[in-house]
Formats: sequence, C-alpha cells, structure tokens
Amino acid sequence: MDTPYQSHINKNDFDYVYEPAEDSFLLIDALEKDLPYLKAKEPIFCLEVGSGSGIVVTAFGMAFPKTFCFSTDINFRACEMTLSTAIQNNVLLDVVNMNLVSCFVNNKFDVVIFNPPYVVTDTTECGGCGIEASWAGGVKGREVTDKLLDAIPKILSPNGAFYLLLIKDNIPLEVVQLMSKKGYKSETIITRQVRNEQQLVLKFYK
Repeated sequence: MDTPYQSHINKNDFDYVYEPAEDSFLLIDALEKDLPYLKAKEPIFCLEVGSGSGIVVTAFGMAFPKTFCFSTDINFRACEMTLSTAIQNNVLLDVVNMNLVSCFVNNKFDVVIFNPPYVVTDTTECGGCGIEASWAGGVKGREVTDKLLDAIPKILSPNGAFYLLLIKDNIPLEVVQLMSKKGYKSETIITRQVRNEQQLVLKFYK
C-alpha cells in the first residue's frame, strides 16, 4: 500500500492538525498486511473516523480506487487537510466535519478505520475540536473510543471489518470483550513497540 504524497501540506498546518506519526503508519501497514482479506471483500464504502491529515484513508483509496471513501473529523482544519491530501493523490473522498459518526446509520460501511485519541488524560481534556481532539483520550485513553464502539453496530455492514489502533494503556483485552458482547470476533493484525508505547491494530468482524 503506497504512502500518499504530502508535499502539498505546509508544516505550519501541523500546529492545528495531527501530524502523521508512527501510529498513522502502523495503521497503513496493518491495512497492507490485511490486503488479501480486504480485496476479497470488494468494499464499496470505506469510512475513516478522525482522519487528521488524511493519509490513512487516502492510502486506502489509492489501493481501492473503486471504493468510495468517506472521512469525518471534529477538527475543521483536519477536514480541509484530509480533502487536500485526497485530491493531491487522485482519491475520490467525501469529508464530513462532525463528531465521530453521529450522522451515519444503516450499516453502509464495509470498512471502518479509527486511530483514536488514545492518550490517558483527565476527562476534562476530552471534547475539544482543535488539535487536542487528536490525542486526549480521557480515562484509560478510551472515552472517545468507547463511544465509537457503541456506534459500530449501526454503521458497519454485516460483512464489514473495523480496524482500530490502540496502545497497551487502553487495555485492549477489555475492548475485545466489549466488542465480543456486541457479536464481533477480533484479530490482532499488527503490533509494534514505539518508544514507551506498545501500539497494536485490532480487526473486528462478524
């Protein structure tokens, strides 16, 4: 899976939008590792929640040119950057400025991707719509993630797959158990030690 061109991005923009980092590239690597599975699915609709710079959803769109991609972000500047990244790389993408997936229903998405704000913080740090929304995760670093987990049964197609990046502090086993209660199986696609963080990408499916 190719890494999208980012030469159009002004470095100063990363004062306002999450700059692609090890977690972003781990998510792209996870999707690449799972490419045979994804290609067999022939996904029609893909959604990235909290797209930031847009490199993950754009990388997906480059690998799946027949898939119509959507992204959401609570940060309006991130929406603008995501759209420009998609355009720069000739990917068809519809960008929506909203909190998580509040406007989507009806189990339309064959692939959902989420690199959440996973840093353990005080609850009061959650809920912003600037760059802090890209990292402040509240208790266990999971307050935002858990809200999306509740929405997955409403937006993921019956045959769909949900890719979620977590760190060890988020207690991934609890997430697996929560999703199991909703009827989802899980697989760990990839893990990587990055400085003091153990990052991993989980896949959930029926």
